Amino acid sequence: MGKSSTDNFLRKDENLLIKPGKKLDLRKFDTKYTAGFKDKDDAEQMLKEDIERLAELQDMMFAMNKYSLLIVFQAMDAAGKDGTIKHVMSGVNPQGCEVTSFKEPSREELEHDYLWRVNKALPKRGMISIYNRSHYEEVLVVKVHPEYILFQNIPEIDSVDKIDKSFWKSRYEAINNFEKQIAENGTVILKFFLHVSKDEQKKRFLSRIEEPEKNWKFSAGDVKERKYWDDYMNAYEDAINATSSEYAPWYVIPADKKWFMRACVGDIIVGTLEKLNLSYPKINEKQKTELLEAKNIILNEDT
Repeated sequence: MGKSSTDNFLRKDENLLIKPGKKLDLRKFDTKYTAGFKDKDDAEQMLKEDIERLAELQDMMFAMNKYSLLIVFQAMDAAGKDGTIKHVMSGVNPQGCEVTSFKEPSREELEHDYLWRVNKALPKRGMISIYNRSHYEEVLVVKVHPEYILFQNIPEIDSVDKIDKSFWKSRYEAINNFEKQIAENGTVILKFFLHVSKDEQKKRFLSRIEEPEKNWKFSAGDVKERKYWDDYMNAYEDAINATSSEYAPWYVIPADKKWFMRACVGDIIVGTLEKLNLSYPKINEKQKTELLEAKNIILNEDT
């Protein structure tokens, strides 16, 4: 029998949750970790239960119209972001959920500050927004390739030499302030780094090349980024350590076993929503009277 989502054990797992002040060291992180699950079947059973529960919680959140949920996914290429979103959110009402994929900034986006485009995609009350990549690209890929900053025409930043530690510290602070502000207005934030190993990524890239039905997923640019692997790991460590907070926690999810990764994400989302004590709105006496009157009208209709 799989572990019940009501235990919220994954949400409390000290191996996954990066608490404020805790220093993440990705070199010591086990990407094959499975939290005591004996096999794939147990995890898939729990995910099935969580998908059903998530549908119920989403319905209540939509009706309550008080909270919204923002789910951020970051990962190296081939870690499984798309598949995780597809599987975990399979039971969610599409009318209450929106997925935004943040790719290379457009000309219009570059004419604004880097938080502008993510602000536009924030969820309304009662809704779920999923960011497939996010504002964190600005302290991840842009940190690995600081020359990208120059396209943003930031005052006083006219060369890579001027992009120093204080620049990145300022960005982390801006992100924390942004997330705190939206959290204080009812947006629940969950941030997931799907952490795949370099060896596993290699296997998945080869699979995309060798299997015709997966060829469309392959990008030569993804392979080029592999040579910056250590730089990316350092950037993820710095970003997660600087921006994991009580109001916007980071979870580092082992991604070598896709079945465990998806079970983790599903259980953490459900556990977080259950803490909100969501419920359907109660109607007042006047509304009860109106309901009874409506019922009588329907029952007394001419047939």
